[in-house]
Amino acid sequence: MKKTAHIISHSHWDREWYLPFEKHRYYFIKLMNNLIEQFKKEGNAFQSFHLDGQTVLLEDYFAVHPENREIVKQLIEERKLHIGPWYVLQDAFLTSSEANIRNLQIGLNDTKAYGHAAKIGYFPDTFGIYGQAPQILRQAGIDTAAFGRGVKPTGFNNTVSDSPNFESPFSEMVWQSPDGSSVLGILFANWYSNGNEIPADKKEANVFWDKKLQDAEKYASTNQLLFMNGCDHQPLQKTIPQAIETAAALYPDYTFKHSSFDQYTEALKESLPEKLQVIEGELRNQRTDGWATLVNTASSRIYLKQWNNHCQTLLEKVAEPLAAINFLAGGTYPREYLRFIWKSLMKNHPHDSICGCSVDEVHREMVTRFETVSQMGEVLVRENAAELAERIDTSETPEGGIPLVVINQTGWKKNDVITKVVDIEKVYFSQMHFEDIPVYLQDKETPGYKLINDQGETIECQLGDPIVEFGYELPDDKFRQPFFAKRAKLSFFADGIPSFGYKTFYLVPAETPEQFTGPDKIEEKSVEMENEYVHLHFHEDGSFDLIHKETGESFQRLGIYEDTGDIGNEYMYKEAKGHAAITTNGKTAEFKFLETTNLRTVLEVTQTLSIPASADDRLATERNQLIWHKNRVAGRSSEKTAITLRTVVTLAKGMKGPAFKLTIDNTARDHRLRVLFPTGLKADTHRADSIFEIVTRPNMPEEEWENPSFCHHQQRFCSLADDHIGLTVATDGLQEYEILADGMIAVTVLRSTAELGDWGYFPTPEAQCLGIQTAEWQVLPHEKDVIQSQAYVDAHEYKVPLVAVQPSIHKGLWPTTHQFVESEANGLAWSSMKVAEQQDDVMIRWFNPGPENVSLKASITDCQSYKSTILEERTNVTEEQYIAGKSEIITLGFYQKG
Repeated sequence: MKKTAHIISHSHWDREWYLPFEKHRYYFIKLMNNLIEQFKKEGNAFQSFHLDGQTVLLEDYFAVHPENREIVKQLIEERKLHIGPWYVLQDAFLTSSEANIRNLQIGLNDTKAYGHAAKIGYFPDTFGIYGQAPQILRQAGIDTAAFGRGVKPTGFNNTVSDSPNFESPFSEMVWQSPDGSSVLGILFANWYSNGNEIPADKKEANVFWDKKLQDAEKYASTNQLLFMNGCDHQPLQKTIPQAIETAAALYPDYTFKHSSFDQYTEALKESLPEKLQVIEGELRNQRTDGWATLVNTASSRIYLKQWNNHCQTLLEKVAEPLAAINFLAGGTYPREYLRFIWKSLMKNHPHDSICGCSVDEVHREMVTRFETVSQMGEVLVRENAAELAERIDTSETPEGGIPLVVINQTGWKKNDVITKVVDIEKVYFSQMHFEDIPVYLQDKETPGYKLINDQGETIECQLGDPIVEFGYELPDDKFRQPFFAKRAKLSFFADGIPSFGYKTFYLVPAETPEQFTGPDKIEEKSVEMENEYVHLHFHEDGSFDLIHKETGESFQRLGIYEDTGDIGNEYMYKEAKGHAAITTNGKTAEFKFLETTNLRTVLEVTQTLSIPASADDRLATERNQLIWHKNRVAGRSSEKTAITLRTVVTLAKGMKGPAFKLTIDNTARDHRLRVLFPTGLKADTHRADSIFEIVTRPNMPEEEWENPSFCHHQQRFCSLADDHIGLTVATDGLQEYEILADGMIAVTVLRSTAELGDWGYFPTPEAQCLGIQTAEWQVLPHEKDVIQSQAYVDAHEYKVPLVAVQPSIHKGLWPTTHQFVESEANGLAWSSMKVAEQQDDVMIRWFNPGPENVSLKASITDCQSYKSTILEERTNVTEEQYIAGKSEIITLGFYQKG
C-alpha cells in the first residue's frame, strides 16, 4: 500500500527562553507576517500551518498588529492556520492540577472566537507528562495526544538512542490514565523537527528523504508517516510547495501531503493495527540512562516555584472559592477578572519559564508578573471577603464588642490558629484633625477583652499590646476615607469552621481579659516541643526526634541539612567529583524560643555550614567548551565560605506535625542544599502528590538508569510508609525530592548554578540564587500510608489559610454560622470551587486518590446538581449520590432550580 508522508509546517515557539519575551516576540511577529503573506501569495499551494498548540501567541501578535485580526480569523476558519487547544504550552509537573485545567479551558474558550480548535493534546517539548493527562483530554473531548518526551530514550539535543527495552516499539501507542481513560499517543520519535528545512533541490532532497523516510518508517506502525516541518523559533519555510513537488517526483511510491494534525490523525486512525502497546501513567523517561530527563528543573531557581505555588494557591484555593461563596450569598462573580488573573499567571507557566531554565532577563520579568498576580488575587480576596461579611447578620454583637468572621473557602472542615490584626477603635480624619488623632487614641484607655463564639462560649485567645497606625478605606460611593486606628494582634484557635462556610466570633470587653503569654526560658540540655498530636525532641546539632502520639511510633534525627557541589546547569544536577557531602550532622546549633503559649510554640534553630565557595576553575572551562554535564569532572574550590541556616519551627494547637521555615544566607555558588528525613521505613515504593493523582513511584530506578541521582517531581508532598506508619513531607513550592537508601527522604531547598545548559553557552549568574533565600515545609507522621490515613488532607491544606474579616455591626440576610455547600466526600481530595465560564453554575471538583470507588454527596440549597466534565458542560447525569471511580476526576455542577 502506498505510504503517505504528512508534512506539518509549524514553529515551536517558546515565548521566552534564550532571549527575553520581547526579543522573541519581534521574531514571532516576523513569522506571522510572513505566514499571512505566504497564504496570500501561494493560494492553495501552501496548505497549512500549526501554531504550536497555544492561543497566547495570537494575543502576543494582535497586541502589535490588531489590524490583522480578521485575516487571521479567516485563515483559522478555513482550516489553514491551526490553533489550540492550550492557552500556553505549560510545564506539566510544575503547574498545579487546576492550572492545567484552566490552561485547557481558557485555550479552548479562546478558540471559539476564531471558529476552530486543533483537537490534539499537544505536548511537543513538555519535560515529562503527568499520568492523568489522558483522562483530562478525554473529558475535554480530545482523543489523541502528541508528545516529544517521556517514552523513548532521548539524549543530548534530543537525539534518539535505541534501547532493547523500549516501552513501545512504535511511535503510536495507547496511553492510559490510572482511571482507565486512554488516548492515542503519538511520539515524535525523531523529534518535532524531523521534517525541518526540506530541500527543494533534487540532489539535496534525495539525500534528505532517503534518511528521513527510513527514520520515520523505523518507528511507524502504519503507512501514515509524520514529518514535522519546523523547530524551535523556526522561520517559515516558504519553499514547502516546491519541496513537496520535488519529493513527489523523486519518490512516486509515496504520497507527499502538506498536512495538518486533523488530517494526519484521521488518516492514522483508519490504518492503525488492531493492537498497540499500552503505556500507563506518567511519561518521565523512566527507561533511559537518566542523564537527560530534565527533572532538576524542579529545583532550578526555587524562588520561582515558591512564587508560583503562592499564586496558584491564592487563586484556586482562596480567591475562586471565596468568590463563588460570595456569589451564592448574593454577590456578583468576577468571572472576567479571574480569567484575566489566570492568563497573567499562565504567562509564567511555559516550560522554559516556570522550569527556571532561561536567561536571567526572563526570570526577572517573571517575578514582576508573579507580584502582579499576587496583588490582583489579594485585592479580590479582600473585597469578596468583605462583601460576604457585610451580608452576615452581626447585629447581635454584644455591647462594645468587635465581630470577626472566619471563612473556610475550602472543601474540608478546618481547625486552625488564626492571627488577625483587629481595629479596636478607628477615628477618621473627618471626625478629628489628623494631627490630634494619634495622641487621642494613644492616651485613651483600652479595656480588657475576651473572645466568644456565636454561642457565647469563651474561646482561648491572645491579644497583643495595641499600637496606633494609619489606614484608609475605599468606599464604593464616596472619596477615600483616611483614619488612624488603635490595633492589636489577636490569635485564637478557630475550631470546626465548616467547609464552604464560616463562623462568627466576637471580641468583647471583659473584667478578666485574656493575657498574652510570653516566651519561656529554655533549658540548656532539653529542647522540646509538643501538642496534642506530636512530640519533638531536638538534638544539639538541630536534628530532631518526632513521636507520633496516636501510635507511639517515632522517627529519629530528622532535619539534617546536606550540601553538595553542583557542576550541572539549570536543567540537570551533576554532583561535583571527588567531594563528600557536607552536613549539619554533629555540628552544634543554637536554640532560641520565640514564642511559647498554649496556642503555639515557635523555636529558632541557627546553624552555620562552612562549604566551598564555588566549583573549581575547571567548571568555567567545561561550560565554555559546551561539555555535557554528564561528562564534566570539575570539583569544588578550596576557598571556603560560611552559610547561615536559620530554621524557625512552629507547632501550634491542632497541627498534625511541625512546620519549618528555613532562611538561608547563601554566599556560595555551584551547590545544592537538601533537608534529610531518615525514616527508617522499609518499602519498595513511595507516593507523591501529582496532577489529580497521588502517584506511586519506585524507590529504585529501572535497570537502564545510570545517573547516580534519581530525583522526582512533586506538587505538594512526598510520602513514605510501611504497613504500620508513614511520614509525609508537605512543601511550599519545593518540588524536587529523592528517596535514598534506608528510607531517606531528601527534599531540595536550594540549588545554585550559573548556565542555561542547552544548545549553547548562556551564562545565568542570577540562577546562583545568592543572598537571602527561604524554604518552607511541614512534617506529618501518620498511620499506614498517606491515602489510607488521609494525611493527604493535611498535606493539601498546608499553607492554605482561612480568611478572617472584621465587619461592621449591621443587620444581614445570613446567619452567624453557615455552610453553603453540604458535602459528604470522605476519601476524596477537594480540588476547586468556582462559577462556570459560560453560565452561572457553581462548579466543584474533587478527585479520587485511591483504587476503590468512593461515594460523593453534595448539595446547595435550591440547586440541582449534575455530573460535568472539566469543560463545565451541563449534562443530564443527576444523582442523589455520585460515585467517583478509581482515580477519577469528578466535577459537579449546581444550578438554580426553576
